[in-house]
Amino acid sequence: MIPEKTVASAALAEAQSTPARAGAVLGTLILVAAIASLPLAVANIALPDIGRAFNASQTQLNMVALGYSLGLAASVLWLGALGDRYGRRRMLLIGVLLSLPTGLMAAFAPSMEVLNIARVIGGVAAGMAYPTTLALITALWSGAGRTKAIALWSAVGGAVSAIGPLLAGAFVQYLWWGASFLITIPLIVIAVPMVLKFIPAHANESTKPVDNLGGMLAAVLVGAAILAINLSGTPASGTLAIGLAAIAVAALAAFVWRQRRAKEPLYDLKIAGRPTFWVAAVAGVIVFGVLMGTMFIGQQFLQNVLGYTAIEAGLAVLPAAALMVMCAPLSARLIVARGARVTLLTGYGFVLLGFLVMLLVWRDGVGYWAIALGYGLVGAGVGFAGTPASHSLTNSVPVTRAGMASGTADLQRDLGGAIMQSILGLLLTAGYARSFAAQIAASSEATKVTENVQAMLVRSLASAENIAKKYPEYADAIEKAARESFLVGQDWAYIAGVIAVVLGAALVFFVFPKRERESELFTKYQLEDRVGE
Repeated sequence: MIPEKTVASAALAEAQSTPARAGAVLGTLILVAAIASLPLAVANIALPDIGRAFNASQTQLNMVALGYSLGLAASVLWLGALGDRYGRRRMLLIGVLLSLPTGLMAAFAPSMEVLNIARVIGGVAAGMAYPTTLALITALWSGAGRTKAIALWSAVGGAVSAIGPLLAGAFVQYLWWGASFLITIPLIVIAVPMVLKFIPAHANESTKPVDNLGGMLAAVLVGAAILAINLSGTPASGTLAIGLAAIAVAALAAFVWRQRRAKEPLYDLKIAGRPTFWVAAVAGVIVFGVLMGTMFIGQQFLQNVLGYTAIEAGLAVLPAAALMVMCAPLSARLIVARGARVTLLTGYGFVLLGFLVMLLVWRDGVGYWAIALGYGLVGAGVGFAGTPASHSLTNSVPVTRAGMASGTADLQRDLGGAIMQSILGLLLTAGYARSFAAQIAASSEATKVTENVQAMLVRSLASAENIAKKYPEYADAIEKAARESFLVGQDWAYIAGVIAVVLGAALVFFVFPKRERESELFTKYQLEDRVGE
């Protein structure tokens, strides 16, 4: 047993520690995080043009949106552990460099299949880089300094997710849809020498072996689960979706079995069972998931229903970016004053209000004030909730397991985004198809609509637009029906979002410890981890 005075002295020393050239180090890590997160955000703005270019179904468009998250979420835990063991800077650098060819592959993709492959591989590259940035913050900062660093990291990351569509909109409008995937290339050129110059080669890394079997099981689990959700809305893929769901369940059982028996588990279930860890993880999954879900559906609504140009649609989300940046520092101060629980609940309150605006007010012909209000409330919510979610994870694990915390923090964004985009996209697709089919059946021209034409009309709004061009005498009626059907699907999705937010808020309220108990638990975990080492 280590004497408490020794532990206290060490803790005090840690609280005062920051890396040399802290500003340059943090700036580099934030730049790398931006490179990894930008491709996640830019795809949404290009979806309408991609749909028209490839005559894609709504399910295919859903896959473009979530493919990046899929690759990232499936690989992040394994890659985080490899970074902990073999060098975080090395993992960071490989991820940044791999982002270059995957971006080019996506930009010049000749088909939906190639585009989706590029998106998934790009997500794997981001899985190397993005979580490693938070792992390095955890390893190099501690105490109040770590909280502030995480707040800035979280704010800029969230803002990038919101500003990305603006940059992508300009590229799409003045060049072509593929140009949106080239945004990160100049940033990569800048980031590589900065990583080599400012990021230490080693920082509190582990010498323990990596559970590679656990990593593979985690990848299968996450990948199969996300694909099953996404494909479940396609009748033709029902059998495949069921098979993938079965694989996900089997992989989950095998993963838990492996982690309980492995000498050095990839994902320490004892640590994951800490309430400050697992509740924060689930809370983050929901709040970041709904952010990505609103960007995914909202960008299609703005362009397809309201008729915004790509640039206008990108500009429309700026209130979200601005309030994320503004609220993140307030979030860090609120954590110190009132604890993570109150801060999380504050964020959830704003997100819920934003979803209610989208559900009740976002209609055909709505003014920009409603768009700005909806996005602004969600942005404020993510700004408040993002920091405590990441802060609680990093403070619940020993520094040698920073990859586990950072991997989970990344899963909050990417698994949450993938799951929520899959669920909301599924509901959007189902609601759209059901509404359009009902309108066709009620039409006096129903007998003239062939089975093939109906299949194309309910496929997606972009597909309906292509049909409208072939039948100009019915174009106005088709486009009106498509917009109305999209709004029905949108409502289904937003109702699901409201339910998810309410359940997440209830979890935080009833299970996450209050401020005093939170502080006691962090002290207890620190002592346990030091003794364990």
